[in-house]
Amino acid sequence: MTPAWLPAPDSIWNSFRSSSKRHIILTGGRGTGKTTLLRKLFDGTALHGIRTYAVPGKAVYLRENGTAKDILIGEFDETLPGTENRMRPDLEAFVSAGIPLLEKIASSEDEWVSIDEIGYLETACPEYCTALERLFDKRRVAAVVRKQSLPFLQSFCGREDVFLVDLDKPYGNISCVIMASGLGTRFGGNKLMADFHGEPMILRAVRAAEGIFDKRIVVTRHADVEALCRRHGIDCILHNLPHRNDTVRLGIEAAGDTEACVFCPGDQPLLRQETVAALALSARNAPKDIWRVRFEDTHGAPVLFPKWAFAELSALPEGKGGGFIVKKYPERLKTVSAGDPLELMDADTPEDLEFLRNQ
Repeated sequence: MTPAWLPAPDSIWNSFRSSSKRHIILTGGRGTGKTTLLRKLFDGTALHGIRTYAVPGKAVYLRENGTAKDILIGEFDETLPGTENRMRPDLEAFVSAGIPLLEKIASSEDEWVSIDEIGYLETACPEYCTALERLFDKRRVAAVVRKQSLPFLQSFCGREDVFLVDLDKPYGNISCVIMASGLGTRFGGNKLMADFHGEPMILRAVRAAEGIFDKRIVVTRHADVEALCRRHGIDCILHNLPHRNDTVRLGIEAAGDTEACVFCPGDQPLLRQETVAALALSARNAPKDIWRVRFEDTHGAPVLFPKWAFAELSALPEGKGGGFIVKKYPERLKTVSAGDPLELMDADTPEDLEFLRNQ
């Protein structure tokens, strides 16, 4: 399954705060909604900054936000080859007008400034590119960057201080294993099929992971859960193995060739999709770390493991789960905040479930 759920502003801010990065860059193909998302990130407030816009077949302009004054930075040239990138840059305009505009924005006292967008025309003017880099050194920048295989654009997106959101594939190639193998001893039976506002509780976990992952796999020892997944077109592994490490191993094997794998409990019915997305976005920007969800000082699940941990997850000691790996590598652990402590609460008993239903 290709991820289809674009990150909500809350998910991006949550991940950004967890990342300790300085800037936000949005990139992606045409029509992915980069500019719209940039506005939503700041609640529609027009930041002090620059907007670039084109009149197809004619010209490209720079405009300072909040003004009506345009700077022509490129003109259409039908003699240029191909069907795209046929605007010829006006290097003098970049130097004489564009750079002073960047310097003006850099002197702003606002916490954030915006650039929408940085594209191929700018790369023709090294002086302007240097001025852009100075702006990033002086201010926090929220920018839209054209997705194109040009060294300057790629180096900008790859800066160590940039939190990057690629709207073509915001979460990368990752999988999710939904843990649904508990015996429900304290609950008195299979709690995963218990009613939660008109549907089996396990579907809440399935929906929290919807649209984010290339694969979602439910791992269960309950035939009724497997049948439910089959009806809903959800991949499921039915097994009769006794231990938690067996469930983890089966999940890793089913995840296949993936950059990371999230282990999501099937009994946290108030877990939000935005929180799961924030976890995945965080890992996209720090792919070597283990990521887990917390609320204040309480750490919980889901937990995301990078590919380097897969071999050890597949060979866990009997009865152990992913927490064994988390404790082994505390220096690799980073966290994302849940919006509410109830997101992390398991429905371990009928009383727990009734409490969560009433929230």
